[in-house]
Amino acid sequence: MPVTITYLEQTSPDDLRPKELADPRLTVVEALAPQWRFNHFLYCLVGHDWQWFDRLKWSDDEWAAFAESPDLRTLVGYYDGSPAGYIELRRQGDEVEIASFGLAPRFVGLGLGGAFLTLAVRAAWAWEARRVWLHTCTLDHPRALPNYLARGFRVVRTVTE
Repeated sequence: MPVTITYLEQTSPDDLRPKELADPRLTVVEALAPQWRFNHFLYCLVGHDWQWFDRLKWSDDEWAAFAESPDLRTLVGYYDGSPAGYIELRRQGDEVEIASFGLAPRFVGLGLGGAFLTLAVRAAWAWEARRVWLHTCTLDHPRALPNYLARGFRVVRTVTE
């Protein structure tokens, strides 16, 4: 089955079209003491339904190198104290990639995605990037691409595999 990958970017903090958080039950906390097993857990929790399988073949050492790198920030959304989603920001020179972004299945459809993405983009720009970018694909949630576009990301390339 063909999959279309869409690459998107922002090149200025002014590109962000924010959606402010209206639900006080969602809090976002940065994991300042990196633990690769936690990132692995979040990856599986959020990505299982969307066929995020690429990292499942990683060794423990590969997970540790990725998740415990000083160039990675992990922000976790908690809804009423339960992990509701997460964001991984990966610095690459003067660019920041939103390497992972998503909500756990139980929290999809509650109207949290736009505000959660807004927090991710603000955190990425706070890292003094000249460009913030990400990619999504046709296997992701159907509202993923519209959310990225609504937050001010522009499509820069699409590839079908």
